[in-house]
Amino acid sequence: MTNHLLEQPAWRLIDQSTLGPGFDARQSFATDDTLCTSIGSGNSPATARTWVHHNTIVLGIQDTRLPYLKDGIDYLEAGGYRVIVRNSGGLAVVLDEGVLNISLILPEKEGTIDINQGYDTMTALVEQLLEPYGASFEAYEIVGSYCPGSYDLSIGGKKFAGISQRRMRGGVAVQIYLCVDGSGSERAALIGEFYKRGLRGKTTKFQYPEIKPDVMASLAELLGRPLTVADIHARLLNVLHKNSELFYSGQLSSEESELLPGNIQRMWDRNEKALSL
Repeated sequence: MTNHLLEQPAWRLIDQSTLGPGFDARQSFATDDTLCTSIGSGNSPATARTWVHHNTIVLGIQDTRLPYLKDGIDYLEAGGYRVIVRNSGGLAVVLDEGVLNISLILPEKEGTIDINQGYDTMTALVEQLLEPYGASFEAYEIVGSYCPGSYDLSIGGKKFAGISQRRMRGGVAVQIYLCVDGSGSERAALIGEFYKRGLRGKTTKFQYPEIKPDVMASLAELLGRPLTVADIHARLLNVLHKNSELFYSGQLSSEESELLPGNIQRMWDRNEKALSL
């Protein structure tokens, strides 16, 4: 695969994978918007951000149009899940301690990164992440999975990851959720029940996915070996180092720290509006 941008002059890693249950997913999407602005303006290098959120369901905008959305959300919240709405594409996904999210934020000049190139960059990253495990995967839509898309990553027809993109102010954020361990089918069953309760059999213009839990699995399940978020995270450091002349771990710059509160407020406002039931 050559249509990717994994090789960069410099990679900065911002690790937010161990912030714990208090870390709200709305902050994550606001952070990626902040990084898009900073990196798009040339003030920061290409950045990989890792993030983990506990017991969180991230909805897409289309999910908020379910005819009985409140019933679906009530079910999720009764199970101990926090529900938020993201600002990038896609539909509902499950985030928990066994799911590692990675964002690659890249600078884009005059539309030079087409959408497939963004997906191919993330796919190339996953190929290198899984190299030591001898894992071979495919990228195509897995019907019956949650948040289906043409770049679903699967092994033996079972999906373990999904990719989305967000573009703004000269920056591109390519985001992936990797189900590293835990039960993929249990996560899928949870989203399946959310849609059942949110639809109640009603026909809608938009066709929501009919979830088939057995088409989803974690990497640990698929590879038949113990595997943790920390394992994949450690591997990520090696891959980024290999694909850059300069690799370093860092935090938000002072300029980014000033931009972040405004983006967080926008995410809070967006969620309040989308979830005003």
